[in-house]
Amino acid sequence: MDGFNAAVDALSGAVFFKVPVLGTQIELIVLYLALPMLFFTVWLGFPNLTAVGRALRILKTQPHEGEAKGDVSQWGALSTALSGTIGLGNIAGVAVALTMGGPGAILWMFIIGWFAMTVKMAEVTLGLKYRTFDSRGHVHGGPMYVLKAVGAARGWPKIGLLLGGFYAFFALFGAIPMVQVNQSFAQVKVVTGFSNGWAYGTILAGAVALVTLGGAAWLGEVAKRLTPLKVAVYMIGVATVLILHAAAIPAALTEIWQGAWNGQAATGGAVGAFVSGMRRAVFASEAGVGSAVMAHSLARARHPVSEGLVALLEPLLGTMIVCALGGLALVVAGTWKSGLEGIAITSAAFAQVSHSFPWLLAVVVVLFAYSTLVAWGFYGLQAWGYLFGNGPKAQWSYKILYIIALPPAAAIDLGRVVGIVDSSFFLMAIPNVIALYLCAGELRRDVRNYLATPEED
Repeated sequence: MDGFNAAVDALSGAVFFKVPVLGTQIELIVLYLALPMLFFTVWLGFPNLTAVGRALRILKTQPHEGEAKGDVSQWGALSTALSGTIGLGNIAGVAVALTMGGPGAILWMFIIGWFAMTVKMAEVTLGLKYRTFDSRGHVHGGPMYVLKAVGAARGWPKIGLLLGGFYAFFALFGAIPMVQVNQSFAQVKVVTGFSNGWAYGTILAGAVALVTLGGAAWLGEVAKRLTPLKVAVYMIGVATVLILHAAAIPAALTEIWQGAWNGQAATGGAVGAFVSGMRRAVFASEAGVGSAVMAHSLARARHPVSEGLVALLEPLLGTMIVCALGGLALVVAGTWKSGLEGIAITSAAFAQVSHSFPWLLAVVVVLFAYSTLVAWGFYGLQAWGYLFGNGPKAQWSYKILYIIALPPAAAIDLGRVVGIVDSSFFLMAIPNVIALYLCAGELRRDVRNYLATPEED
């Protein structure tokens, strides 16, 4: 066991190796993900500024519905992707960013989230372009298929297969469901006093099985309904906190603005605010990790850039709206200075509204955890299929293993499991970002050509 622990610690140390940036230590993997956000925003002509309107119109009209191949609608694909990205990290992670970087971290999180929109668009465009269909007409996609196709097209078939396998291997470990189950049970236990972890885990596993065993089309239908619901419930809580402290909003906005440039952050003033905000935006949006590509690849979209534009909205909703407004609520409530940690900061802010209001947060936490489990179960299935085949036996074996892993997660100390999951999650970014850079030329050409064509009704 000591050897295993040492190996996990070594893996985490390598993945989250820190380098000094303006006197502040920051993970190299965060910089690795932040740089393509800046590059592709400029390279693709600032679509996060100029193409948002078109993206919204595509989502509203869905012109390819019923015509193009795919398993779900474009709205269903976006909802599935948002199920994975809008999770417990959007609640607890914002509180951590505030604690470490001060109020100024909220502004930087908002700004970096805007740059993340372009990377999300780029990776999803490639995912749609290189997705595959099996003999039954079902779609399979993700960065591993992009890497395989791009490697073959450039005369490097073995390298493409190797990088695709690297991505799929770590996607399997990144999709381990234990962390979401454990964290959601902890919040439910605090609020309700319910302490039977096995019972909670079993109930949650049953609910996940209802969707996971139903296939991609059923997943899309559930996501279309669950994602708006969970976001709406959380935003009701956030809005209530903001209304209760409405008089403090102007001062809070001033504090956020000033803190971004000259704040006294725990990690080093304005630089600390920038680092904390950037770290949170990168983690929350998952832009560059490529996970959401597997969801968007399901979409019935005739042109890859069409779905890329829909994906452009993902960081806008998840990071720039949900995270930023949640952070503003914590600033006006003042609970980020309470000495609490993580989700307890949000719970304390909700408790200012009413003693029963943390119950609302418990509902939100369960909804966020559930939808994330469903989405990442699908991501893991896609990775499993790439490595072991997409036949019925292979798919059912993964689904059963995934569901069985849920109940014990609520009843055990995760320990080093968290280190494995977190490290694997960010190792997925290494080959995915390589694919983005390799395809930079064709991405710009495809985006320009698509945006130059008239919009479809």
